Amino acid sequence: MINWAGLRALYIKEVRRFFKVQLQTIWGPAFSALLLLVVFSIAFGHDGKQVMGVPFATFAAPGLIAMSMMQNAFANSSFSLLVGKMQGTIVDYLMPPLSSGELLSALVAAAMTRAVLIMIALLVLVNIWPGHILPRVPWAALYFGLMGACMLSFLGVMTSVWAEKFDHNATVTNFIVQPLSLLSGTFYSIDGLHGAFRAFSHVNPFFYVISGFRYGFLGTSDSPILTGVIVLLLVNIALGAACYALIRSGWKLKN
Repeated sequence: MINWAGLRALYIKEVRRFFKVQLQTIWGPAFSALLLLVVFSIAFGHDGKQVMGVPFATFAAPGLIAMSMMQNAFANSSFSLLVGKMQGTIVDYLMPPLSSGELLSALVAAAMTRAVLIMIALLVLVNIWPGHILPRVPWAALYFGLMGACMLSFLGVMTSVWAEKFDHNATVTNFIVQPLSLLSGTFYSIDGLHGAFRAFSHVNPFFYVISGFRYGFLGTSDSPILTGVIVLLLVNIALGAACYALIRSGWKLKN
């Protein structure tokens, strides 16, 4: 039987933790993403350059929103258990009458909530500039946005379980999350890639999030949408099962 009261309490605790500093956890990342869009638009979008039939800024904005959602979902879920281990307060997560699934669900749901708030903040900002960026295929924007946030939330939990200090967390961020984000087609279409770079894009799950989320806003994509739906579903099932097994085993949590 699910402990809904305990799950809700932990979820609210995690949401309040990042919401108390929303200028740092929501509006700061959203503003940074907008500045990145401005810089890339100035660098690559001059002279009316278009990508996939739309202005560069319009093309890049949905991908940048999805990338920010994923990165901040990872940042949120990779924090709690790691800090608990470092400060000796991990017992606050392990002692309450919550099953491994309930603990995992609360951490992932809180991280996804932060991702959704980032999305809302960025939608407000990008509709000020460059403007008129709204979903054309709402189900695709919702599905790929949430699946991308869920994927990075699971990865963050796995990192939080494995890491013993912030350097370990930063290693995953710098050598896995950031490279896969930047090589996901956020600022370019893979139609212009060849050989190994194009092949790598098709095995990068971040690419399917970006491409599918962009499809939700532009109605066009550089990858089969059904393929993206299936790939992300399978990846999230695998990551979710791995996270559950790690938490249930107590590896690096109970010693």
